[in-house]
Amino acid sequence: MSGANRPAWILHYACAPIIGGVESIMTEQARVLSAHGHPVSLVAGRGAPQLLLPEIDSRHPDVLAVQAELDAGRVPETFDLLRARIREALAGGLAEVDHPVIIAHNVVTLHKNLALTAALADLAATGTAHFVAWCHDLAWTNPLYLPALYDGYPWNLLRTPLEGMTYVAISGERQRELAGLFGWPVEQVRRVPNGIDPARFLSTSAEMVDLLERLAWLEHDPVLLAPVRMTRRKHLELAIEAVAALKADGRRPLLLVTGPPGPHNPRQDYADFLVAERARLGLEDDVVFLSLVPWLPGGVSDALMAELYRWADALLFPSQQEGFGLPLLEAGLARLPVFCTALDVLQEAGGTDVHYFAPDATADEVAAQIEAVLDQPGPAALRRRVLRDYNWEAIYQTGLLPLFRR
Repeated sequence: MSGANRPAWILHYACAPIIGGVESIMTEQARVLSAHGHPVSLVAGRGAPQLLLPEIDSRHPDVLAVQAELDAGRVPETFDLLRARIREALAGGLAEVDHPVIIAHNVVTLHKNLALTAALADLAATGTAHFVAWCHDLAWTNPLYLPALYDGYPWNLLRTPLEGMTYVAISGERQRELAGLFGWPVEQVRRVPNGIDPARFLSTSAEMVDLLERLAWLEHDPVLLAPVRMTRRKHLELAIEAVAALKADGRRPLLLVTGPPGPHNPRQDYADFLVAERARLGLEDDVVFLSLVPWLPGGVSDALMAELYRWADALLFPSQQEGFGLPLLEAGLARLPVFCTALDVLQEAGGTDVHYFAPDATADEVAAQIEAVLDQPGPAALRRRVLRDYNWEAIYQTGLLPLFRR
């Protein structure tokens, strides 16, 4: 079976909708794997998993009874009985799945159910499935947990590389800790970070999600918003040329012009000029006139405009004439960096909180200013890095999919 459709089990003690916890990461992994054609089962002892195995729950009465003895440094006779029950329950489920990848969150490095850890060690050694230990926390490197750990079996399972197990750490720190614990080179532990679903976190509409996908939004940097009509006084050719300059500098910019041609001009010569200028510079994929695309027949609604402000990296407003400059206020509410012409009226609205360029500025100067500001450490740079590196699609391609191809 190819990695593209290999089934997955995502396993943890519990499966509950805890925002930001391991359980949330399990749910997001399941979502992105399912989206790429992997049959996914959430396996847990509590909550609402597809496969409920009560004995793997860290709060199961039998687990708690065994754990109380283990915490006192004693291995009760019931430990091996519980281990066998868990192993048989897992093996029964695995017998019905073709070459799955088992992603076990924390249960191979934490001591919350050592009978489960031992059962997984038994199954991993058989080679019947590809087992992945996804390590958020390590008991043996945490001073808080050391009083409950003892030198010997089964506690040493948590600090011993298990046969048939691939180890993944969620951060560089955990990667170094685990490698040190095992006596491995750091690179022998794979690092795959946790991720975030930007569209879900930002409560994004279906219309905006469609736009994000059509424009490959997350692959662009920076995304510039020009919420204006296509009229000459808006000087949009400067914005288009600035995009060309950014692209020549190795960036992959995207400029979105939201407004239609001017409503009082029966001739659309300026709009035609802008389209031709875009073609001349080879920017058909980098400059989008949203009023002209066939898949947005109603144009940009007020609701969609508000989402564009939330998703863009900066406002680019190269206008040569303005009576007020409302987009600056909208950008302020959206915490969006603003780059605009140094017109008196715009300086009145923006004060010292926006970035100005001269009315006769060149495209290279505008592009250089955008790069200099957006590349400074701070919220804008962090936001773009999160969108680029920590979205679940990127993590699937670079971190999850290679595990399914092994």
